[in-house]
Amino acid sequence: MKRSLALRWTAGAATAITSAAIALMLPMSPAQAADNLSLSAGADGSSKASGTSYGNVKDGNTSTYWAPTSATGSVSVKWTSATTVSSAVIKQASGGGTISAWRVLNADSGSVLTSGSGSPSTISFTSTALKKLTFEITSASAAPRIAEFETYNGGGTTPTTSPTASPTTSPTSGTGTPTGAWPSSAGSVSVSGTISVSGTFDGGMKTYCCIGDGSQSESQDPMFSIANGGTLQNVIIGSPAGDGVHCEGTCTIKNVWWNDIGEDAATFKGTGGGTSYVIGGGARSGSDKTFQHNGNGTVSISGFYLSGSGKLYRGCGNCTNSYQRNVKIDNVLLNDIDMVAGINSNWGDVATITRVTISNSSSVVVCGKYKGVAKGSEPTYLGEGWNDTNCKVTQSDITYK
Repeated sequence: MKRSLALRWTAGAATAITSAAIALMLPMSPAQAADNLSLSAGADGSSKASGTSYGNVKDGNTSTYWAPTSATGSVSVKWTSATTVSSAVIKQASGGGTISAWRVLNADSGSVLTSGSGSPSTISFTSTALKKLTFEITSASAAPRIAEFETYNGGGTTPTTSPTASPTTSPTSGTGTPTGAWPSSAGSVSVSGTISVSGTFDGGMKTYCCIGDGSQSESQDPMFSIANGGTLQNVIIGSPAGDGVHCEGTCTIKNVWWNDIGEDAATFKGTGGGTSYVIGGGARSGSDKTFQHNGNGTVSISGFYLSGSGKLYRGCGNCTNSYQRNVKIDNVLLNDIDMVAGINSNWGDVATITRVTISNSSSVVVCGKYKGVAKGSEPTYLGEGWNDTNCKVTQSDITYK
């Protein structure tokens, strides 16, 4: 639509006169078009700073707000009977800290409906009937100020941090040499169910715990499930951690530390090819493999520290589906382990191994070859490979201490 303007100059000034009245219509989001369910709800939370109130997040007034007593905390809206909710809108007041990681939980069951990083606005999740919905701030620069925690039924089911395409370039630049030093925890986050990650989840170096029974059962739920293209970073995983981390497609796991490996630290399940990255971080106290590769494509492990485990990497030798897999291992520090990488040479697996330092491991196998078999049978160990078709590694790539 064109605007018709007549210009009339007066002494010392120019006045613009619009010849037609123009109404600017902005499309409303589905959440805005629905009724704000929070207006009829109650509210509570984990803590409140002086002069703030939980009820301020559901009063329809953006000039009032709730703030926790520290950089992290939670606020909830609650109803007397089950209410179906599918989206939320978080409105922040000025002057508070910047949110860097958050979660939305079904407070009735403790399950995580969705999570994300950065400052949230409209948050969509699977439509759920519940009596209490919680917005939890897991990382922020200081105490944020939440003016409104609006809730709706009809905001869609697509998470605000949707999966992105696999990285086209390696994100490993800047990885330092591992030293074996374990990081200090910045706090703790209680976990009662699998945390779904799409986009980037930054845990702020807090310890997330606990899930599962600490056994070697692969039927346990993972603590984190990363969607295709997602990134999990700056997290300490406590014990027990269930089945660790599941990478559903390609993913990046950066500066993540496992206090106890449990069944597996992470399982790579994607079958669409591409490369998943483990960058920095560390793990300890495992009885078998650390990184399990069930899908296809490539797993790249760099700058990682491992202490007290069976294998750093194992390509599945008896999964339901068999694939050719690749692993790239570079710049890692390994203490008290049995094998660096286990691959299935009969399926064409390739391990490329460089800059590995091994300590307290008298008879470690660097590149172990197996004969992969059908599900229900056990793979056969064929022996160690050096500088051949499947094992791209030489003695000069390994330093023993």
